[in-house]
Amino acid sequence: MSFRIEGYVIVSADGMLADPSHIMPETLKFEGDKLFFEQALDRAALIVHGRRSHEQQPNSPKRKRLILTRKIRALTVDPEMPNATLWNPEHASFAEACAFADVASGTVAIIGGPVVFDMFMDRYDTFWLSEAPHVRLPGGEGCFVGVPERTPHQVLASHGMKPGAPYLLDAAHDVTVTPWRRVD
Repeated sequence: MSFRIEGYVIVSADGMLADPSHIMPETLKFEGDKLFFEQALDRAALIVHGRRSHEQQPNSPKRKRLILTRKIRALTVDPEMPNATLWNPEHASFAEACAFADVASGTVAIIGGPVVFDMFMDRYDTFWLSEAPHVRLPGGEGCFVGVPERTPHQVLASHGMKPGAPYLLDAAHDVTVTPWRRVD
């Protein structure tokens, strides 16, 4: 197996990826970020996320994915999405899940939520952190385990990652994406 592990999230100014009901609100959706995200996922060999995370894009049904769930024991094909494998990490390794999904190489895109991001925190080659500095989601769901006690930047830095130069995705709303890369 030869994988490049990349994470993707957009966060509010207070580090949230969802509102208090665990839903990504429209106020956190921006065309530039959606385009960046969609193009990245179109290039990925495999997408990994939890039961509440899903990109809901036109190409979504075509993408191979692992959906983390505690509701099953054995790896199984999702009955609602034939390209999706239901995976309980307590009963199968990431390598076993990839083999079951018939993916042996390429980019693996981790798209959340917080527990899923945390599982790969020491394996990311790049974590793409999009930020919407004018959006606040008080009481929302932090993007990573440990947010809001720490900022997303502090969490990534604590795992040996450093930020690169940010790219502007939406000038009208100052939305940027910053690649955080592992420091050897």
